[in-house]
Amino acid sequence: MSAELLTLRPEGLYCAEADVFIDPWRPVPRAIFTHGHADHARAIAPEAIAAERGLGILRARLGEGIRLQGLAWGERLRLGSAIVSLHPASHVLGAAQVRVESARGEVWVVSGDYRVAADASCDAFEPVACHTFISECTFGLPIYRWRPQAEVLNEILAWWQQGAAEGRASLIYAYALGKAQRILCALADLGRDAPPVQVHRALLPLLEAYEAQGIRFAPYTPADLTAAPTPGVLFLAPPAVQGSAWATRHRRLLQQATASGWMALRGVRRRQPGVRGFVLSDHADWPGLTQAIEATGAQRVLLTHGATDTLARYLREERGIDAQGLRMAGPIRDAGVEE
Repeated sequence: MSAELLTLRPEGLYCAEADVFIDPWRPVPRAIFTHGHADHARAIAPEAIAAERGLGILRARLGEGIRLQGLAWGERLRLGSAIVSLHPASHVLGAAQVRVESARGEVWVVSGDYRVAADASCDAFEPVACHTFISECTFGLPIYRWRPQAEVLNEILAWWQQGAAEGRASLIYAYALGKAQRILCALADLGRDAPPVQVHRALLPLLEAYEAQGIRFAPYTPADLTAAPTPGVLFLAPPAVQGSAWATRHRRLLQQATASGWMALRGVRRRQPGVRGFVLSDHADWPGLTQAIEATGAQRVLLTHGATDTLARYLREERGIDAQGLRMAGPIRDAGVEE
């Protein structure tokens, strides 16, 4: 990649003017983390900068061995000759877009992961004007068009009610950071009509980090996986629980589902026989990607993850934007990575 402000190094995306890496995948002296997902934040830097809203999540995931500096949304921090600020990306609580302004006034924005549709579990996406926008495009194909969250939630509730009527518990596999909190937050609006919820213990530190930032959840209790599931209960658990001894032993007492954007793909659904798929993603869909990119006013767009060629071609031919894929050397996102 040929660029003046940000360059790719073996460790990750680097800004020489600020002497800082953004979401590096190899050890570095200093980093900026866009958010707490494992493919973006790792315990590989002695000090890191992140959004204040996400510090609790990062500490829960990375431990106390990293010195974390929190920035409020829009707070400007001078690093070397550059000015850095963080802006809401939605996605998960504390997910940030990184705005970097050079001494010459050139502005780049690194999106991290983002979605445009807002909900109560995290801060709404904020378009940030820039010259160059590095955008993810995990779901960068026209087939990806998300339905409103309320419609998906109604489907989940109808599915849970049917299971309860049949004397079964309902188990939803949802990513431990983002998806589980989003469902539990949406259920809070139902009040007494919400199902009784139990959560896998792996979710507890992250739920606490959200609650510390004022996010309100439906009532929940920790799940006891040494006992048989209680009929009528809605369980939230990370995908790793699927196929576990507990889930297998009690499969006749459980109806199971996965909540993920990948459930839009028939092939992914087929690989999970007997598991219902709810299409719910914390990433932007095709309309969201194009909307977000255009809102930046960027003259150049670099695309990471997903079908970069398809979206780049569309932006060039239909929107007149200089767009191309940016091949990152870090982990490849697929249907097994948190989203």
